[in-house]
Amino acid sequence: MILVTGGTGLVGAHLLLKLAEEKQHIRATHRATSDLHKTLEVFSYYHSKEEAERYFKKIEWVVAEITNIPQLNDVFKNITQVYHCAALVSFNPKDEKALRKINIEGTANIVNQCIANKVDKLCYVSSIASLGKPVISSEPTTEITNWNPEANNSDYAISKYGAEIEVWRASQEGVKVIIVNPGVILGPGFWKKGSGQIFTRIQNGLNYHFPKVTGFVGVKDVVDAMLKLMASEIYNERFILVAENLSFQKIFNLTAESINKLKPTKPLKKWMIALGWFFQKIASIFGVKQSITKSDISGIFQKSTYDNKKIKKDIIFKFTPIEKVIEETGSYFLKDQKVK
Repeated sequence: MILVTGGTGLVGAHLLLKLAEEKQHIRATHRATSDLHKTLEVFSYYHSKEEAERYFKKIEWVVAEITNIPQLNDVFKNITQVYHCAALVSFNPKDEKALRKINIEGTANIVNQCIANKVDKLCYVSSIASLGKPVISSEPTTEITNWNPEANNSDYAISKYGAEIEVWRASQEGVKVIIVNPGVILGPGFWKKGSGQIFTRIQNGLNYHFPKVTGFVGVKDVVDAMLKLMASEIYNERFILVAENLSFQKIFNLTAESINKLKPTKPLKKWMIALGWFFQKIASIFGVKQSITKSDISGIFQKSTYDNKKIKKDIIFKFTPIEKVIEETGSYFLKDQKVK
């Protein structure tokens, strides 16, 4: 039986659908407060209502927190493969403890269960945030770029790097592991968080763009890569999953085109970010949540590129162009807006 954690997230929901289509025996964990209906909604993008419900019913859903060891003891019975997708994504400095608790300690718990239950293979969904930066800034990051603990790493990046250390520990204890490091993952179904907010904000009339360059990838490519790697003889390896390195300005423009909205035309200036950080810092004293960190001031203008040659070579993988990913995602966004 296959276990999926984080099945109510973007990657987890798409992964569960593919596994259900392949007629696999699946168990998925979710928190007591999770909205399972969101996963069913994702299924309905690709199938009729009846078919979506049929695939959804193939999943054995279990309430379990990855930080709750007694709950995990029951979850791991008869499990042979694990896809660990559950994580907290936050760049709020106040979430440092939660990031370490969920991403590092939670992953350690998953690893311990894999070892104790002699799981055959574990796939961990990490992030390009956990990768090091090249010495020469103009060069792309690869799977062997060294992590620099002295760099200005975000709490999120540190937590994902710490989680990876736990996964590598599993490999030393006899569990075959795969780590994937996706870029910014684009796909339908979650319009109020993550990359889905791009569509919502463009819809609401986003005016500003910024030049930051990073890696982007479609969610279906992430899932396909994970499935192929887990089915292969490859193990104890990591793979960057980035289709293209693009600026957010380009992403915003493509998104606007996909949902027939105006493109953001005003360039965001560094002083605007700095001013926003200053006012949020003052407001945080009175309990207002801080969303801009000091590192954002420079980070939002950085160019970071990522090399995807390894996965292309090792499993002959072909990425979907980001323009096509955004066009398809935009079509689902527009359908959801009509329903509302």
